[in-house]
Amino acid sequence: MLRIAVPNKGSLSGPAAEMLHEAGYQQRRESKELRIVDPENEVEFFYLRPRDIAIYVSSGKLDIGITGRDLLIDSGADAEEILPLGFARSTFRFAAKPGTAGGVADLKGRTIATSYEGIVTQHLAEQGIDASVVHLDGAVETAIELGVADAIADVVETGTSLRNAGLEVFGEPIMKSEALVIRRTGADAEEPKVQQFLRRLQGVLVARTYVMMDYDCRVEQLEKAVALTPGLESPTVSPLHNEGWVAVRAMVPAKEAQRIMDDLYAIGARAILTTAIHACRL
Repeated sequence: MLRIAVPNKGSLSGPAAEMLHEAGYQQRRESKELRIVDPENEVEFFYLRPRDIAIYVSSGKLDIGITGRDLLIDSGADAEEILPLGFARSTFRFAAKPGTAGGVADLKGRTIATSYEGIVTQHLAEQGIDASVVHLDGAVETAIELGVADAIADVVETGTSLRNAGLEVFGEPIMKSEALVIRRTGADAEEPKVQQFLRRLQGVLVARTYVMMDYDCRVEQLEKAVALTPGLESPTVSPLHNEGWVAVRAMVPAKEAQRIMDDLYAIGARAILTTAIHACRL
């Protein structure tokens, strides 16, 4: 039975559970449940603190897990990412009072407060910067005002909380993070149960990214229509009862669907429909 670690709370928890549900896996009904078994899919889920998941996976006690890239790197665990999941995206950056620093080089000899000590220490070492790192749990914006640090390093989404604290970001992003599936470094990449799990999640990602488009067009316009909707390999084309017309079906990127419909209409296609894709295998 495949043993999988899933975030039990925070910004990763809800989207991870939703994706697993879309992939056909049972999920817990109550937030207090720490473990559930899905016998039909031969999977056992363990609901853990997101920060601890990489540690459990690296120990080999659990086969794979879902966590954030930032948490994986910060943990220092012997684990690696095998599939990005496209949610919980964030950027990790330095921030300080205006005029304090223009780049990471200006942090030499200074103190940085962060909840991600592992990430910051590694980044500073890679940049050859000798600075002190203070670990704080939770919000770190007040560390500068209270004299604990000269700068902070934290996840930045809109930057509103930093501006409210009188801070501004500087330098290049330390890293970009998102939710990932991880495994122990060196674990069997071809293990059948793991591959099946990854295929299901990849199917969800594709289903969220594409829609199915159907339309009718004149035969003489088919080449132009196919150029607009090439599909993943090639579109399905079927003759209609009315001579000179064909029906076309193809997968198209959801974010481009409206534009493609406009372009198809402009070349004479009609009865243009889009439908959601709930599951797929490529």
